[in-house]
Amino acid sequence: MKTLLKKYFGYDYFRPLQEEIINRVLSGNDCFVLMPTGGGKSLCYQLPALKMEGLALVISPLIALMKDQVDALRTCGVSAEFINSALSPKQIEEICQRIKNNEVKILYVAPERFALPGFQEFLKKLRVSLIAVDEAHCISEWGHDFRPDYRCLNSLKEIFPDVPLLALTATATKRVREDIINQLRLRDAEVFVSSFNRANLHVRVIEKKQAFPKLIKLLENYRNEPVIIYCFSRKETEEIAEKLRSCRFMAQAYHAGLSAKERNKVQESFTRDETRIIVATIAFGMGIDKPDVRLVVHYTYPKTLEGYYQEIGRAGRDNLPSECVLFYTYADTRKHEFFINKIEDDLLRKKALEKLGCVMNYAELSTCRKKYLLAYFNEELSGDNCGSCDICLPKQRVQKSTDFFDATIITKKILSAVARLKSRFGKNYVADILLGSNNEKISINGHGNLSVYGIVNDFSKVELLQIIENLVQIGYLAKSEDLCLALIMTKTGAEFMRGSEKLIMPALEPSKKYEPRKELPTKNFGTGYDNDLFEKLRAVRKRLADEMGAPPFVVFGNAPLQDMARRYPKNEEEFLRINGVGAVKLKQFGKYFLKAINDFMKENGAKDFNQNNEL
Repeated sequence: MKTLLKKYFGYDYFRPLQEEIINRVLSGNDCFVLMPTGGGKSLCYQLPALKMEGLALVISPLIALMKDQVDALRTCGVSAEFINSALSPKQIEEICQRIKNNEVKILYVAPERFALPGFQEFLKKLRVSLIAVDEAHCISEWGHDFRPDYRCLNSLKEIFPDVPLLALTATATKRVREDIINQLRLRDAEVFVSSFNRANLHVRVIEKKQAFPKLIKLLENYRNEPVIIYCFSRKETEEIAEKLRSCRFMAQAYHAGLSAKERNKVQESFTRDETRIIVATIAFGMGIDKPDVRLVVHYTYPKTLEGYYQEIGRAGRDNLPSECVLFYTYADTRKHEFFINKIEDDLLRKKALEKLGCVMNYAELSTCRKKYLLAYFNEELSGDNCGSCDICLPKQRVQKSTDFFDATIITKKILSAVARLKSRFGKNYVADILLGSNNEKISINGHGNLSVYGIVNDFSKVELLQIIENLVQIGYLAKSEDLCLALIMTKTGAEFMRGSEKLIMPALEPSKKYEPRKELPTKNFGTGYDNDLFEKLRAVRKRLADEMGAPPFVVFGNAPLQDMARRYPKNEEEFLRINGVGAVKLKQFGKYFLKAINDFMKENGAKDFNQNNEL
């Protein structure tokens, strides 16, 4: 299998769990695979398909993605095809004939195609080696992206009882996982769950105040890199994209209001590196297999952590450092509340509120964000510092005595306010009461007469909110499960109120003005490679991809190009040792990249290059 891995895909080693899954499939057994975006799910069925006799069937809802996947496989020397509604009846007939002639190893189809009785009869006459159901969470009503068309797949085991079946997804809670296994009728399926912790993704939350200037400053660091910006509405995507273009950014809007032709045009422009920034609703992304997205921005916070995790998963699929930024303000809650209140089913509405509350908790954390995110997906992060979120990165320094303060008095004032308000209001309202804010809601409620009104004058609102969050984290306060997330004093908090104990807290962060993270590279993603050569190789890749009519990553991803720019291969033998270069790609593209590398070395003087970067 490792020989096939190198020959067709150019890799020397498997990623975690890949080899175990592949061996399970080769032995004829069913599998459930839960692996994050960018973790290498596709290889789990593509590689055994090459080893096994017959046709591998891949069922995917991503019609827009099928062509890219097939192009990428063909570039690696794998005979692959797709059948979907984008093809003419004549084209489909020609592909079916090639399949009958045993000229195709992997076939991609949509679930709607599989549901057609005529197509099922066609498949029954073939030798099907394995079946892979991608985006398997779509079959579950408990999943975040349920699709009724997937229900027809529950007959797969009836039609192909002896064919190994793989269910693959990047996001599924325990309940969804069990539902997928039941719906697809997997037999004695071994469950493979990869870690959800993608260490190359740096996550952080920015206060959504003067958001557009902050966005511009952020994008300045990604001028030549692919970026996705998620917005709440179609109107917002159009407005942001237009404002970005006026600031000389290559940006286009993408949303469900565009025609299919317009959406395909925007998507193709992005995958081919002709548009750098896509400003989109959540309608964008499911059909994208672009591995080099360096930044994902949520301009409005999402309604579920499942959706958030899937969307940030579109960054850094090449495993190079990438950034995920969430703009957060409590005021955006009203946007989500409007649609949640339209849900008629009481249970579903309550579930939607709970999920929204989890996203808000994530955004308001003062402890490790990745630890919280992983815990949501039933995974425990070892240690308390992930080293890749905005909370943990500053904690890598040693704390001094000046990094703490006595929070006893302010804590008792906050707890007193929560008690006076009878645990009916959220943190923003509590802070406004303590600061003596003159707003309409306080006036209507008559809370200006409370004894705690205006008793704080030595902390700002931003600092008060930080302290409140700290009190939630240490268990003095809790938040209600409804949408308003009202603050509730816990038993521990009440005991502190009555006692004489002191409370020491970490020093408060100053009111933040946005600055790019110094810990995250903004230009050279990766280390120790020649950026000038990398840019030349990118130009070669783009030219070859354009000639093929395919996205650049189909030729090579960024990681192999960086490896070339680090190790300067001079001949075919050395070029083949680059991770990501297989025999087929060497034959097809090697001469073009080797010429570019050797020309670059001549122009710059070969003696100047690091001789320690041996292959």
